[in-house]
Amino acid sequence: MPSLDSFVPLTKICRAIAPVAALFTVFGTVLGQTAPSHAVTPRSLLTPSLSESIPITISVAEAVNQVRGVEPKFCSHMLAFAIDEILEDPHFETAQWGIVVEPITEPTVLYQHNRDRALIPASNTKLLTTAAAINLVSNRAPEMPLPLHQQLVEVNRYSNNSEADALLRQIGGQRRVNQELMRLGLRPESYIQVDGSGLSRSNRIPPSTLITLLKAMERHREGVVFYNSLPIAGVNGTLRNRFQNTRLHGKLQGKTGTLRGVRALSGYLDNADYGTIAFSILVNQPGQSGQVLTQAIDQIALLTAQVNRCNSDESVSFEQYLRQITKDWSLAKLFDWPSKTTP
Repeated sequence: MPSLDSFVPLTKICRAIAPVAALFTVFGTVLGQTAPSHAVTPRSLLTPSLSESIPITISVAEAVNQVRGVEPKFCSHMLAFAIDEILEDPHFETAQWGIVVEPITEPTVLYQHNRDRALIPASNTKLLTTAAAINLVSNRAPEMPLPLHQQLVEVNRYSNNSEADALLRQIGGQRRVNQELMRLGLRPESYIQVDGSGLSRSNRIPPSTLITLLKAMERHREGVVFYNSLPIAGVNGTLRNRFQNTRLHGKLQGKTGTLRGVRALSGYLDNADYGTIAFSILVNQPGQSGQVLTQAIDQIALLTAQVNRCNSDESVSFEQYLRQITKDWSLAKLFDWPSKTTP
């Protein structure tokens, strides 16, 4: 099984490569293989399991840039294309996704999909509870009390449900949460919170609301308390067994969410070009394997960690690069690019 760092499912490119023999003179050293005999079979037959998909998106991007004589870059439009491919995998035909990816320090949207769709967030609900508690206490005391520090770690890092519900009661319930989160810029009508833990399936939060919260807490004078309460990828808490031996090992802190048919991950990750990136990834799909949902979320996070800042020349549409290389071949038609949008 390839590492999560190497899995990038991009089946449309796989299907397109077979009839475009000219590409192999350019990409041969990158792909290191000939076209599979089944490269033009229907998507449902072509697409392997998530763990077996071929690593091709970034390889093709690098090959294109090498031909153009520039350093290989994985630009934001390539990120959007790669994430869309994950979401369009047949495994997720019935899935509801909500995703927002934004750098902390600038008004740039690197990726969004159903940003305002309210989904079951599972334990991402705990982010509302803990952010409200921090804001409430910070307005009453010069320093965060040590017991609250410890309680926040129990709630966010170890996802302790009873502590989360107790914390909600201590600060005054959902009404107090709404008041405190309004002060952080959240609109109460944008989410539904019925408990502190996220165990209820009646909770609803869109990823855009979680991004607003994450950005607000990053600027908060007690933001470090919030940040340090989150589990660290590959190191501790509910993320201790995820992202190990990848570029995000120790470089992502976020809140997990787990219910049957529900997976979520929202938090912060480090990116070489953009600095700290806030992200929120929610997926609801009853009947789907939790492992499949988690693996897809982790791959989206890993792709986000790799995205490069590109200038306008480097961000010219990817199909134009391919047209230059293949000259008479119209790959845009094969790739259905005119209809490809990022919702």
